[in-house]
Amino acid sequence: MRGLPGRDRPPLILDASGSAAHLVSRRRAWGTALAVVALAMTDYIDRQIVVSTFPYLKRAWGLPDTALGALVTIVSVTIALCALPAARLADRWGRVKTIAAMGSVWSLATLACAVCGNYAQLLGARALLGAGEAGYGPAGAALLSGYFPQRLRATVLSIFQAAGPLGSVLGVVLGGVMIGQFGWRVTLGAFGVPGLLLALLFLTVRDYRTPAVSDAGGTDAEGDTGERLTPDRAASRRPGPVATLRELFRPRTAVWCYLGGALNLVVLSTLYTWLPSYLSRTYGLSSAQAGAKASLFILAGFVGAIVFGHLADRLGDGCPRRRLTVPAVLAACALVLLFTAFAVLGPGAGQYALIVAAGLAVAAALGTAPAAVVDVVHPSMRATAVGMVTLVQNLFGLAVGPVFTGLLSDVFGLGTALAVMPLCCLAAAAAFRHGSRSYEKDLAAVSGGGPAVTPPGSQVRELSQ
Repeated sequence: MRGLPGRDRPPLILDASGSAAHLVSRRRAWGTALAVVALAMTDYIDRQIVVSTFPYLKRAWGLPDTALGALVTIVSVTIALCALPAARLADRWGRVKTIAAMGSVWSLATLACAVCGNYAQLLGARALLGAGEAGYGPAGAALLSGYFPQRLRATVLSIFQAAGPLGSVLGVVLGGVMIGQFGWRVTLGAFGVPGLLLALLFLTVRDYRTPAVSDAGGTDAEGDTGERLTPDRAASRRPGPVATLRELFRPRTAVWCYLGGALNLVVLSTLYTWLPSYLSRTYGLSSAQAGAKASLFILAGFVGAIVFGHLADRLGDGCPRRRLTVPAVLAACALVLLFTAFAVLGPGAGQYALIVAAGLAVAAALGTAPAAVVDVVHPSMRATAVGMVTLVQNLFGLAVGPVFTGLLSDVFGLGTALAVMPLCCLAAAAAFRHGSRSYEKDLAAVSGGGPAVTPPGSQVRELSQ
């Protein structure tokens, strides 16, 4: 494969076999991954820390559980609505610029949460927070997908996605500690400034050039004669909205991963949001104690996302379909563990142990599902593809769990709601199983120059594989 000429394009590093390994040195690639994860952690701290304020907001403003759940759901709804436009912006404007801009927006929204005077204002500030977060996931995943080879993609994106559970742990634990010392306002806005600084510092990270769709005989970002395309000319060769949607839904694997990932996140978001309240109400714990115990479940998700993402890469090395068999099996395990914990066992050490064990399993798809989607779409649309993952998973997963559980809790009680919601894991397992059956074919179509988003007679040259 030809290298990447030009001052603004990092050199292509080859492994011992001569195949493309990294777009930059391994040290720089992993350093960039660390920066992406660090900023993502502030994202999830800001998103999750509100859970610790639920008892205080309930007393201060007389809010029902449905309204409290909506403070989490609204973030997911705005992320879903803004995900595709923000992802398209990342593919066209650049991943690094998009990350810096989005990080700044959600950090400023976090600061605004601290000065809200009523529920409507807080709901609006949380919506703005979600709008800022919408472009970060697609841009960050696309940047890492370009910096690392395909054989490491599920591992790297699982590490990236594991920033969610780790940031959520910090949000729940620090929120539970801080709220007793400083009150809910300072707690909600505390991490806005660190996030803003990290977002601006991210401008020092080096981006890579987006591969462009070229005419027959052309190349990805330059013509046959070596003439460099201007951004306007390169953008004009990219597919329009209809062709983009066609490519995003062309691979059957991608469709099943959209669905499976969303169903899995219904359960994950439910537990991230309501487990502290359940422990507080059922076990008689303080906010700090409930947050500490809930954090172990979330931390288990952090470990599970990385371990099972790497396992999916290892098992999928010789047989690609196994990469999706891993989240399918683990989703089924999560159903058994959680249903037993909430529907069969009562409060106690046994129930808590099963809940924590389920935390390992329910997070297995966090990085594996988007990695599989990235694998089966054209490289020029990686951020847009992750944007579609973000849209579907937030609108039909993260947005559903908290508010629907709150609704069930208001009618039947929180324990019953937490026993019912894990049934979504069964549907997620079926979706990943179906996706594994078409994965090898869809992967071969992209790797071998199969269907792409080009006009008849045109060619696409990938940035890297």
